[in-house]
Amino acid sequence: MPTSSFRKIFQGVATRHEMHRMFNRHQGAPAGPGDDTGHLFAGEWFEITEAEHDYMLNILPPLFMRGDMFALSEYLTGSITSVFFELHIDGRLRWFHGYCDLSDRTSPDAMKASIVERESWPIRAMTRAERLEHIWSSSHDKYRGYADETWPEVFRDERIVHFYGGARDTILKLLDQLTEAEIAAKLPVHLRTLPEPMAA
Repeated sequence: MPTSSFRKIFQGVATRHEMHRMFNRHQGAPAGPGDDTGHLFAGEWFEITEAEHDYMLNILPPLFMRGDMFALSEYLTGSITSVFFELHIDGRLRWFHGYCDLSDRTSPDAMKASIVERESWPIRAMTRAERLEHIWSSSHDKYRGYADETWPEVFRDERIVHFYGGARDTILKLLDQLTEAEIAAKLPVHLRTLPEPMAA
């Protein structure tokens, strides 16, 4: 699979509650350039329902609206804003939300192409990165966070999640260092057996 700066961060179709939680999925993140966390959101996307797509369209006048997409006029930060898509994929109409950096005017169309490519895979599959992003997106705020000064400096500001260590109490693990067994344990049952795309 080609690498992309666009990332699917949730498997399945997000409810309104899940959508709003993902709007805040980097809450508490250490600030990046310019003292904001916008760089963490740029390129992230997930599927929503038609009702959520239309709900967001009616909140504010769109920044732009063309064909199968519109952008919110209220920016998340800097030049990054929400773009909503209504796309025909394999003969079916579906709806998506993504964060695009509009300093690159080609970003919405590039994200659209990335979504269509990803959602046109011939069978259901998940990459390791998608599994980790789904775990991060679906974990409650109090069960995820960022490595602080109590961690070795090399791990500072990395994402961490709570993991139940058997007979022991909850332990903190670096998200990127979860083993395959730990990933499977934190995924919903229906996602655990999905193959890696290269094996598909």
